[in-house]
Amino acid sequence: MIISSANDYREAARRRLPRFLFDYIDGGAYAEHTLQKNMSDLANISLRQRVLKNMDSLSLETELFGQKQAMPIILSPVGLTGMYARRGEVQAAKAAANKHIPLCLSTVSVCSIEEVASQSSQPIWFQLYVLKDRAFMKNVLERAQAAGVKNLVFTVDMPTPGARYRDAHSGMSGPFAASRRYLQAITKPRWAFNVGLFGRPHDLGNVSKYLGKATSLEDYVGWLGDNFDPSISWKDLEWIREFWQGNMIIKGILDPEDAKDAVTFGADGIIVSNHGGRQLDGVPSTALALPSIVDAVGDDLTVLVDSGIRSGLDVVRMLALGAKSVLLGRSAVYALAAQGQSGVENMLDIFSKEMRVAMTLTGMKSIQQIDRSILVNNGLAN
Repeated sequence: MIISSANDYREAARRRLPRFLFDYIDGGAYAEHTLQKNMSDLANISLRQRVLKNMDSLSLETELFGQKQAMPIILSPVGLTGMYARRGEVQAAKAAANKHIPLCLSTVSVCSIEEVASQSSQPIWFQLYVLKDRAFMKNVLERAQAAGVKNLVFTVDMPTPGARYRDAHSGMSGPFAASRRYLQAITKPRWAFNVGLFGRPHDLGNVSKYLGKATSLEDYVGWLGDNFDPSISWKDLEWIREFWQGNMIIKGILDPEDAKDAVTFGADGIIVSNHGGRQLDGVPSTALALPSIVDAVGDDLTVLVDSGIRSGLDVVRMLALGAKSVLLGRSAVYALAAQGQSGVENMLDIFSKEMRVAMTLTGMKSIQQIDRSILVNNGLAN
């Protein structure tokens, strides 16, 4: 199929992947209202078009946590990315490095920290959950620091897995899951050969290194349920703040009061996120939540945002609402599933071109200039 926008990669991925993998990345929690609102609320943000502003010299470059990058985009941590392409996290890291933007590796990646870091020409970021097994957390933090990780993304909006109906329907979880996944895989021979056969081992690389044995996909859902900790509080993060030598970014903030708590805690940044609509349905979209959070804490730490971003135009909208950068999850995985590393690189090129169009037609020559002045009615839809 012809790829003309990043959204085209979604259909390309759907054609390529077994259903359980497509639904895992594509789906959300409960009836998926928040998943849809993430996109629709962002699409309804109106921008002021300006003309004849001499936009000859336009730059997408920005700086985050002391590191320059080519544009205000980070590849978001996504669990099991290595199931979407052969050694998928490595391919994504190479794409990010070639485009001079960061990649953040998930705790539950297929490829381990060591494998990805050794294959990337630039330092990666790492994402961690608060888990019951504190020894695992300490182990993986030590390994991340040894691998040169400077930016730790701490996900706090998953003390328990969300109710994801699509996963049960498709075979990621639920009865006879392994058999259903096998039957789906054989109907997608290209994926089965390239990833299913030659993309092994299919385990949780970071967990397996700690346990000293393979943790298979069959163990994935059960391991998550057993190790996420609903009793966590800010106090549980204090030892990590003391132990970790780099920047600490709290992911999963939707309320200004929680953002203020992150400042009090000593976080270097926050990510305004509802987990892509995969946790609690009915919560605000990130486009709706972002402005009040920026107003509450924007001068005290770095505010990033994810969820619902499907184009370079969406990136500009989020920057206008106050974010310093965005994280891309689904868009990157769709592209990875469809065309591997080259797909991710092309997707980022598409985002770059779309950002340049939006900035040219709003009169913004640099990322630093983008603010609410380019919004119509302060961003509210007409």
